[in-house]
Amino acid sequence: MTGARPVALRVSYDAAHGGRWTSLHGGDREWLWRGPAPGRHQVRPDDAFVDAGGLEECLPTVRGEPDHGEVWSRPWRSVSPGTVVIERPSFTLARRVSDDGGVVVADYRLTADPGHRFVWAAHALLDLSPAARLDAPAGTPTRLHPEAAVLLPPGGWPTGEPRLTGPWPAPAGLTLDTFGPDDGTALGAVLRDCARVQVVDGADRLTLELECADQPRSTALWRNLGGWPTSRPYRSIGVEPMLGAAFDLADAGPDDAAVVPPSGEVTWRLTISAHRFH
Repeated sequence: MTGARPVALRVSYDAAHGGRWTSLHGGDREWLWRGPAPGRHQVRPDDAFVDAGGLEECLPTVRGEPDHGEVWSRPWRSVSPGTVVIERPSFTLARRVSDDGGVVVADYRLTADPGHRFVWAAHALLDLSPAARLDAPAGTPTRLHPEAAVLLPPGGWPTGEPRLTGPWPAPAGLTLDTFGPDDGTALGAVLRDCARVQVVDGADRLTLELECADQPRSTALWRNLGGWPTSRPYRSIGVEPMLGAAFDLADAGPDDAAVVPPSGEVTWRLTISAHRFH
C-alpha cells in the first residue's frame, strides 16, 4: 500500500445517557462497536454496567466502585452546541466535542478541590477485524492485571503481586499488539506514559492522541476475544486513552492517578483522526 489520505470523521453522542459516544463514522466505516447487552437507556445511577458499546466516559475510576465510574449512568446537561456538563458532589466535568475538518477533538475540563485524585478513560470499544493490530512505541512499559495470570506458564505470575509490568508489544511474553480470531481469552493492560497510539485495520488507520499537562497519560487496552463474560462471552476490543495508569482508583499508587492542582482544575484534549492507505 502506498500513500495515505485523510478520512473525515463524524461523531455522535447521547448526552441523556451518560454522554456516551454512539458513533464515530468515517467514509464507509463505523469505528465504534455496538454490544449485545440490552437496557442501556433504562440505566439508573448505581446500576450495574451495561456493555452497550460505543465510547463511555469513565470517571473517577474504570474498574472498582462504581464499576466504570460515576458518570456513564447519569444524564449530562447540554449547555451549548457540542458542550455538555455533568456535576457530581466532588467534581464537575465539562466536555466539548467537535468534528470540524474531519478530525474529532474532545476538550475536557474537570473542576474539583485541589488534591482530588481521579482516573479518567475514554472507554472506546472498536469494531475491528481479526487482522487488526495496535501500534504503540516498542518497549512501552505495559502493566498486566491478574486475569492475565492464567495465560502465563506455571510460575509466570509473581506470587502475591497485583500487577506485572513488561515491555510492549509482548509483556511477560504475551503478544498483545495483534487481536486475531476469538480464542476464549480476555485481559486488560495499561500502556504507561503512552499518549498516542494507532489502530491499524487493513487499509484503515485510526489515531488517538491525548494531551494533558502535568498528569500521567496512558492507553488502556481491553482485549476480549470471546473470554468474557463467562456466562455468555462475546468479542470486544477496547482502546482507551487514559489519565492515570491504573484501572481501579482504589489500587492506584502515588503516580497512578491524576491529581487536581492548586488551581482547582485539570484540562485535557483527546484528538482522533483517520487515514486510508491505497
